[in-house]
Amino acid sequence: DLPPPSTRERPPGCKTVFVGGLPENATEEIIQEVFEQCGDITAIRKSKKNFCHIRFAEEFMVDKAIYLSGYRMRLGSSTDKKDSGRLHVDFAQARDDFYEWECKQRMLAREERHRRKMEEDRLRPPSPPAIMHYSEHEAALLAEKLKDDSKFSEAITVLLTWIERGEVNRRSANQFYSMVQSANSHVRRLMNEKAAHEQEMEQAKESFKNALTGILTQFEQIVAVFNASTRQKAWDHFSKAQRKNIDIWRKHSEELRNAHSEQLMGIRREEEMEMSDDDSGDNPSKKLRVDDSALAAQAYALKEENDSLRWQLDAYRNEVELLKQEKGQLFRTEESLTKDQQLQFLQQTMQGMQQQLLSIQEELNNKKSELEQAKEEQTHTQAMLKVLQEQLKSAKELAEINGHDESQANEINVLTVALVNQDREKNSEKRSPGLKSEKEALLIGIISTFLHVHPFGANIEYLWSYMQQLDSRISANEIEMLLMRLPRMFKQEFTGVGATLEKRWKFCAFEGIKTI
Repeated sequence: DLPPPSTRERPPGCKTVFVGGLPENATEEIIQEVFEQCGDITAIRKSKKNFCHIRFAEEFMVDKAIYLSGYRMRLGSSTDKKDSGRLHVDFAQARDDFYEWECKQRMLAREERHRRKMEEDRLRPPSPPAIMHYSEHEAALLAEKLKDDSKFSEAITVLLTWIERGEVNRRSANQFYSMVQSANSHVRRLMNEKAAHEQEMEQAKESFKNALTGILTQFEQIVAVFNASTRQKAWDHFSKAQRKNIDIWRKHSEELRNAHSEQLMGIRREEEMEMSDDDSGDNPSKKLRVDDSALAAQAYALKEENDSLRWQLDAYRNEVELLKQEKGQLFRTEESLTKDQQLQFLQQTMQGMQQQLLSIQEELNNKKSELEQAKEEQTHTQAMLKVLQEQLKSAKELAEINGHDESQANEINVLTVALVNQDREKNSEKRSPGLKSEKEALLIGIISTFLHVHPFGANIEYLWSYMQQLDSRISANEIEMLLMRLPRMFKQEFTGVGATLEKRWKFCAFEGIKTI
C-alpha cells in the first residue's frame, strides 16, 4: 500500500523511460528480460553508469514500466553490492517520441479539416447554373424556351440577368421586346392555374364540411347512447366505478360534439356572409354602379395613355441627347444644319407632348374627383331613399288610421319630392371647390410663403423636399394636386429648352387681386 512513485511531468507522446539504480553488473540482456514483460522494446541505451533509457513500441507500455519503480533488483544469489540495486523508473523526454507525436497530431488535424470540408460541401446549397453571355443565337434559343411552359422559369431568369447586365441597346431592343412580350403571354396561364387551385380548394372545403357533418352525426349518436345509459332503467344495474366512467365519457363526448358543432356553424356562417355579399350587388343603385365602373375604366385608360406618352417623351429625350453628341463631333456642314432643324423640331414636339401630358393629367384628376363625387352621391341617395320610404310608410299608416283622403297623401308626396330637391341642392353646394380640412389650409399658407420668397418659382421636387422637413408623411403628388386645385393662387410655367426643360410653380394670388 505504498504511494505511487514520484515522477516528472509526462512529455507528449512519451514512449521512453529512464531507469536508474541498476546493478553495476547488469547487462542489456538482463534489463530486457526484466522490462519486456511490460511490452515490446524497440531500443535500449545503457550508460556506463548504473542507468539506461528504454524505448517501447506503444505509449501505454510506459505506464506498466513505471510501476516497477522502487523494486530491488539482485543478480542471482550474490550479496555483492555490484550485483544489487534499487530501481527508479521515470518518464524520459526523447526527440523521436516528440517527432512521432507531432506527425500524428498533424495527421489528425488533416483528417479533421477534411471531415469538416466534406460536411460543409454536403450542407452547402448548390450554386446556381452559369448564365451564358448574350448573343443573337442565344437570344433566339431563349425566345423558344420562353414559349415552353416547362422551361419558362429557367428562361425568365436568363432574361432578367441579361436586362440587369445592360444588354439592351438600339440593335437588340426589338428582340428583347419580343421576349418580354412572350413572358407577358404566360400571365393568362398563371391566372388559369390559380383559378384551378382555387376550385380545388373549394372542393376540399366542401369535402371537409361533409366529413365534419358525418363526424358530428356520429358524435350525436354516441352522446345519445350515453344519455340512454344514464336513465333509471339501465343506470341501476351498473356498478359505482362503471357509472363514474360512463359519466366521464359522456362529458368528454359532449365537449367534443360542441366544439365540432361550433366549427361547422362557423363555416356555414362564412358561407351565408358570402351569399349576402353576392345578394347585396342587386340593388336599385345598379345604374350608378355601372356609371362608376365606366368612369373607373375611362380613368384607367387615361392612366395607360399617360404612361405611354411619358415613355415616348423619354425616348425623345434620349434621341435629343444622342443628336447633341453627334452635333459636337461633326463640323458645321449641311448635315449639321439639318440636324439643328431636327433638334428644333424634336424640341417643339417635346413641348407639345408635355402640354398634352399635362392636359391628360388634369383630365385624369377631374375624372377621379367626379368618380369620388358620384360615390358620395350614391351613398347619400341610398340613405335618403331609405329614410323617405320609412316616412312614406309611417305617413300612409297614419292616413289610414285617421281616415284622410287622397289629397293629403298627394301633399305628403309633394313634400317628399321637395325634400329630395333640397338635398340635391345641398349636395351641389357641397361639391363646390374649397378646402377640405385644416391641414390643407396650413399647407396652402406654407406653400404660399415659400413661393413668395422664390419669385422665379420652384419645381415640385424642391418644394416637396422643403415640406418633408415639416411633415414626413406628405407626398409630392398630394402637393401637386393641391396646387392644381387653386389656379388663381398658383400657376405653372416651363423654363429651359430641350433636355433642360423644367416645370416650375409660381405664386400669383397678388396678380389676381390687382386685376380685380
